[in-house]
Order: sequence, then C-alpha cells, then structure tokens
Amino acid sequence: MHIHVNGRNIEITDAIKAYAKEKLSKVASHYDQIEAIDIVLTVNKNPSVAENHKAEVICKLTTDSIKVEEDAESMYASIDLVADKLNRQVQKFKDKHLRSKNKNTSIR
Repeated sequence: MHIHVNGRNIEITDAIKAYAKEKLSKVASHYDQIEAIDIVLTVNKNPSVAENHKAEVICKLTTDSIKVEEDAESMYASIDLVADKLNRQVQKFKDKHLRSKNKNTSIR
C-alpha cells in the first residue's frame, strides 16, 4: 500500500508528512483491500475564512474508492478529523462488503 502526500499553497514539511502517514496508516491496518491513499493538504489564503486548512483523502480500494475531506483551523487538526472520518467510512464499506459476501454464500 502506498501513501502519497501532496500540498497546494503549502510546503509539505517532513513533520506534516510523517504525521499524516502515521495517522492514515492506522486506517489501512483495518482493511487489507486498500491499494493506495492519496492525501492533498491545502491552505486557503483568504483571511475571512476561519477554517482555512483543508485535508482531502482519496482511498483507493480494489473495487471502489472513498473520498473524504475536512476543514479545520490547523493542518494537524484537519488531518486528525479526516483520519477519523476515513476510518468510519472504511469500516462501513468493509461491513457492507462482508455482509453482502456472507449473504451470497448462505444456503436457503
């Protein structure tokens, strides 16, 4: 599994990159069908926007992909929020996939 971190209007430091990879690798440990995770970190330079740090994650699975995004006042907070949201979405996808798999194999 590959984790790619990109930035828009921000220089990605080693600390931010390591933090994002650490948080999202925990999500990848829950489901073995994850092929890649692409992270895009963006800073909105408009001073009237309070939550100007945005984290977008595209999680590529073998059969589908999940896209999540979150805004926050700091980059670390947006990474935390998007990791929690992605964790819930992957768990939901995994449960749905396992239920449909078990439903097809049951004998009636």
